[in-house]
Amino acid sequence: RRPENRTERIACATGGPSPAVVLPDEWTYSEWSAVYNALSFGIASMAAATCFLWLHIPSVSRRYRTALTISGVVTFIATYHYIRIFNSWVDAFFVGLGIDGEYLCSKSGRPFNDAYRYVDWVLTVPLLLIELVLVMGLSRRESIRLSCQLGVASAIMVAAGYPGEVQDELSTRWKWWALAMVPFIFVVVTLVVSLGIATTQQPYQVVPLVQSARYLTVASWLAYPFVYLVKNTGVAGARATTYEQIGYSVADVIAKCVFGILIWAIAMEKTKMEKMRGFF
Repeated sequence: RRPENRTERIACATGGPSPAVVLPDEWTYSEWSAVYNALSFGIASMAAATCFLWLHIPSVSRRYRTALTISGVVTFIATYHYIRIFNSWVDAFFVGLGIDGEYLCSKSGRPFNDAYRYVDWVLTVPLLLIELVLVMGLSRRESIRLSCQLGVASAIMVAAGYPGEVQDELSTRWKWWALAMVPFIFVVVTLVVSLGIATTQQPYQVVPLVQSARYLTVASWLAYPFVYLVKNTGVAGARATTYEQIGYSVADVIAKCVFGILIWAIAMEKTKMEKMRGFF
């Protein structure tokens, strides 16, 4: 039987499913450079956030240093993986000046390994949720319960999404998207409801910051399933891959860098309150 699509043809050639995204054949320089710049922006943002967060660890109370440390670990891991994605993107293409003076790009034949992005998410998404729980200063029992629930659910969500990401068959992509949405909905509901109740128990000075962190997490997370569906909505070829890579990169910067700064702001505000009470 002849393989029916590009994913299946690569699976037959390699003896198993490909861990890399099969790139479209036709690319313009503007499409290639848009992804190039988005990934470069991701590297710079993650690296800058890592430095900022770790340099400010000594300035917060000891009970919030773990949350700030984890936040820096998240952006550090993301920096590494964005460098790997960036290098893989560059290696996947030949870029040069055409005879008409216009830049041209074509596939080099080397694979673009977007699995780095999912490896990053498996590691960082649970940590993102755990740091939010830790900075809220809940009881030890409640912190452990919420951290375990949110961490496990988010890891399952990411793992369920990857098989569909590397498929061309729309029905398969829809199936894995639906499966990933089950733990996704659980996490979002927990953030809105369970942590919403805990937010009301926070000191009034930090309530707006905690609410912003929760809503930012929900808002940035809602971007991921929609970006995932770009290829399911009739957008195809290089344009679909361009939209997907840029969308994921922007969502990552918001969900990790901006969120990390909010975690720092919450920790700093609580530290000021503890200084006033003589607990710092």
